[in-house]
Amino acid sequence: MEPVITVGLDGSPESLSAARWAADEAACRKATLRLLHAWPMLAPEPTRVPAEIDQNYWAKRLVHNARAEIVKRHPDLDVAGDLVAEDAQEALLHAASESLMTVLGSRGLDLAESYFLGDISMSVAAHAARPVVLVRAEPRAEPRAEPRAEASPAGTDGVVVALKLHGPCDNLLGFAFAAAAARGVPLRAVHGRSLPFHAHVPWGVDHDVAEEITGEVRQRLDEVLAPWREKYPRVVVTDGIGLESPARAVLRSAEGAGLLVVGRRGHHRVPARRLGPVAQAALHHAHCAVAVVPHD
Repeated sequence: MEPVITVGLDGSPESLSAARWAADEAACRKATLRLLHAWPMLAPEPTRVPAEIDQNYWAKRLVHNARAEIVKRHPDLDVAGDLVAEDAQEALLHAASESLMTVLGSRGLDLAESYFLGDISMSVAAHAARPVVLVRAEPRAEPRAEPRAEASPAGTDGVVVALKLHGPCDNLLGFAFAAAAARGVPLRAVHGRSLPFHAHVPWGVDHDVAEEITGEVRQRLDEVLAPWREKYPRVVVTDGIGLESPARAVLRSAEGAGLLVVGRRGHHRVPARRLGPVAQAALHHAHCAVAVVPHD
């Protein structure tokens, strides 16, 4: 089956940025791009009525305009539009189960705003069976007078992946390595670990303790990354070890990156799924696109 990347459209600047990002990604991966707009009040298709009384007119126009812009950027890209008369969250979760990834706009709401306003993107990222990428709206760059080097595919400056180093992470690393390979950019594997209490001394941090922890983490990183380095020999891989909170270490490493990849437990003992602290921090504070990848 041909791979499909689905992007959710709602007409917001964030969703249009998501569509551009998804189109670049689909071009890199030679995948079909699906533009999905879902709204329960859409009329059943086909409708043969004049535009002025077609209740689907604005939904069709939204998808049409996004498709026109994307085809202009990627004339050879296979782009499909899809209007679904369903609740947006349910439609996106269903689409995510059939897609290589689902790309959505993100407003970067803080925790209180997400709770009171309800953020579909965050909810889909927390429940989808496959990776979900959240993209923020960015102002259009002004044309430069001086020529610049051609940008890498999807406009990226590298991929960063956050690793816990306990429990399986094959889905996470598989996505991150594939993303870096498709773009032709380096991959940075980051692990953050807060120092134990005894590492703190009156004059700062005990150097010997810090060195011991760093050595242990680097050895573990090498073990975890070895099979993936062998599978993707052309991907340049570096590691980053932060002796601080995992969320802070990941956000620091993601500065200037094109994509940050974080994990989410795919199965929970309680019915209500949620994102972990690192994923929450990434979605609220990272300036680049953030991929949330479910794993066991």
